[in-house]
Amino acid sequence: MGQILVTVIGFSGGFLVAGGVVSVMVGLGIITRFIGLSHTARQILWYEDAILLGAVAGNVATVFDFRLVIGAWFLAVTGAFIGVFVGGWVMALAEVLDIFPVYSRRLGIRHGARWIVAALAAGKTAGSLLYFFRGLG
Repeated sequence: MGQILVTVIGFSGGFLVAGGVVSVMVGLGIITRFIGLSHTARQILWYEDAILLGAVAGNVATVFDFRLVIGAWFLAVTGAFIGVFVGGWVMALAEVLDIFPVYSRRLGIRHGARWIVAALAAGKTAGSLLYFFRGLG
């Protein structure tokens, strides 16, 4: 009985967090921006299903301890997709909050903002690769 209660509480908490994440994604306009950039508005039902499936899969992976033996290539591809997704989040949040114009105005940067953004992305990528290939992750 105790295990069932813990499972229900875990899933409930996971669904609340996943709902919050999805509402932030919608509030920031991440989903609509991805749809607009990819010109795939006709597949909106696929987007909804993918978001729901991702939320449920994240809950299951967090609550239960299981291992998948699928190889390093799958890990690399999955990591690339996750990196693109998180990068999209960060850029959407920065765009909504107008971080770049505020920083460039305060720091007096008039030219080269795209190089600064590229350097930030390259540094994050290099740090992540160093972290994972050194066996720290």
